[in-house]
Amino acid sequence: MSFGPINNPPVPFTLPLSHGLQDGFMLVISGVVTASGDRFNINFQCGQSSNDDVAFHFNPRFIDGGIVVCNTKESQSWGREENKREMPFHRHQPFEIRILVTNHSYKVSVNRNHFVEYHHRIPIQRVNTMTIGGCITLTCVHVESQGGGFPSQQFPGAPMFSPQQPGYAPQAFPPGVAFNPQFSSAPFQPQAYEIPYQTNIYGGLFPSKTIVITGTVTANPKRFHINLKFHGGTALHFNPRFDECAIVRNSHLNGSWGKEERDLPSGMCFVPGQSFVIQIRCEQHAFKVNMNGTQICEFHHREHNLQQIDTLEIVGDVVLQYVQV
Repeated sequence: MSFGPINNPPVPFTLPLSHGLQDGFMLVISGVVTASGDRFNINFQCGQSSNDDVAFHFNPRFIDGGIVVCNTKESQSWGREENKREMPFHRHQPFEIRILVTNHSYKVSVNRNHFVEYHHRIPIQRVNTMTIGGCITLTCVHVESQGGGFPSQQFPGAPMFSPQQPGYAPQAFPPGVAFNPQFSSAPFQPQAYEIPYQTNIYGGLFPSKTIVITGTVTANPKRFHINLKFHGGTALHFNPRFDECAIVRNSHLNGSWGKEERDLPSGMCFVPGQSFVIQIRCEQHAFKVNMNGTQICEFHHREHNLQQIDTLEIVGDVVLQYVQV
């Protein structure tokens, strides 16, 4: 599993990890600590609800001289904290966090210095969501799995966590860590999906089926749309229109467009030049559309034969970085 970089995502930020975690999974987070607020957190969760278990809670707190708390939440109860009274983060200062997942632990590096290792209390296969919240501004979130196009290697002794980059001295992880030694020091450039984009949804839709789309709105957009189609019609037409400052939802059945749905409490939540993660979840009665972890609309089914909905189409002023059906 590999995601291209998601640039300038809003906080709080949610990223689905529908295939779970595996040995060699790498998360790279770049950002800046804000002037106000007393903490931020990165959570590897077993669901998107606040009541779901949290396998790994990484929580820098700018109080009492600074402390970083790591913990796990199971059955709505937090476990024993593992604290480190060393604060590698500073207000107004940029940072880079790398979290490497192994079969035994989460290994965290801050600004290319190994910082902490947290041993698993919940199996990594249960993790399906990553969230970021608190007093930071994000510049980039990049997820990369071992084997995603780069050869992996077991380094002897104390392997380098990554190549040296300006401003960050190379440091070592503890011995025996496998990681991707050819992670480039240059900004990663994802291979964009060609637009217009179309792919099959094998087996059609059904309740709980979720489609994930990661991309970036172009700098001067007019509109784009996402269609869930079947032979002879469109069950969902999701259509952000920047020229009308509206997100239009509709269906095209029996050769005719239906009644448009335009009202949204959030209004136009897409921004030119900004990245997004869209999740379209098929429920029994409706499609639920989330953007960056927040539900923005619900479109009740007008075509009830869900299994025949077998095509995803994306057209317009976006750059696609990742699609999961």
